[in-house]
Amino acid sequence: MTIPLSILDLSPVPAGGTARDAIRNSVDLARVAERAGYRRFWVAEHHLASGVASSSTPVLVALIAAATSGIRVGSGAVQLPLTSPLQAAEQFGTVAALHPGRVDLGLGRFDIHKILRLAGTAPPPDAEPPPVPPARVVDGLLIPPAARFRGDVSTYVHLARLLGIQAEDPAPDYDAQVGAILDHLGGAARRPDGRPVTVPAAEGADLDVWILGSSPGESAEVAGARGLPFAASYHIAPGAVLETVDAYRRAFRPSARLAAPYVVVSADVVVADSQERAEELAAPYAQWVLDIRTGVGARPYVTPEQARAREWTPAERAVVADRVDTQLVGSPEAVAGKLATLARVTGADELLVTTITTEHADRVRSTELLAGAWAEHAAARAGWNTKSDETEASLAR
Repeated sequence: MTIPLSILDLSPVPAGGTARDAIRNSVDLARVAERAGYRRFWVAEHHLASGVASSSTPVLVALIAAATSGIRVGSGAVQLPLTSPLQAAEQFGTVAALHPGRVDLGLGRFDIHKILRLAGTAPPPDAEPPPVPPARVVDGLLIPPAARFRGDVSTYVHLARLLGIQAEDPAPDYDAQVGAILDHLGGAARRPDGRPVTVPAAEGADLDVWILGSSPGESAEVAGARGLPFAASYHIAPGAVLETVDAYRRAFRPSARLAAPYVVVSADVVVADSQERAEELAAPYAQWVLDIRTGVGARPYVTPEQARAREWTPAERAVVADRVDTQLVGSPEAVAGKLATLARVTGADELLVTTITTEHADRVRSTELLAGAWAEHAAARAGWNTKSDETEASLAR
């Protein structure tokens, strides 16, 4: 069986460019992905970051759906509680009305109330950081230790203020939020007095609901318990991916939407014609991750030359090591092999790749090269399996 490839796009703002450039590039990349045979094209949700333009996820999904014809489009992910269940159901139901059977409503759990409680509670300056466990290699897949860092959360505090969210507010029940979305889509929503709630834009919408998660916690458990497909993040939290996938599978209960667990696993990739060129294009990635993790926020991607000129402290390197070490970088054949390892070890049913480079043309080239190499890899594996079947049949005779 061929494992499909899909894309997660952050709509990165190019250096010296604007959000308009980023959005145009995302639409162009979606068309490239469709021609190359990718199964779906998702866009992430980010706010108050100068280097990312994918803040209005449903609008961007609608634009991409209109610019393509067959590839599935969706969110990776709408962040609850920044968007209410009613809004999410109506927004994506509206898109699905014109693009039935092509829309994925991916849901994420953004615990902004926890972040607000952490604000102003920095550890003592002389506190010893906890020991970092060694990295593991599981059947060829690198599982690094989780990064230990404490970033600036002031941007999230400001975002909460803009949205009217207070630290003392009770955190919403994530399972109840997901359930409300499913009720709106299924026509089962009710008022407190039992009367039905009419949501024309959502009811009966031909779309799929997904849960995205990066830890073996509530997101994985809710996805499993409600019988929904699940996307686990090797590209954000690589150290927890195996436990996350296992938690989802253990919690899974068949539903009307899904009879068996379905897992997508994400990875950061950069593909070029040679290993050297790919490493050059990937050089700015560490700075990108550092900015996000320390609270600066995603900024426009620097050039490879700027990245090489930067001096790093050991502490900074430690903050980004898990992400940098698990970014899959290289020639088409090399990255296809690494993705095959990721799929085998996690048991993924599908892979979701995300690529950021300084120049959009390099991102397009990476997308095309990977699609070709993955198809060749799948063909070679199919040929090997056919030979194995023939050998087994021969031995049986």
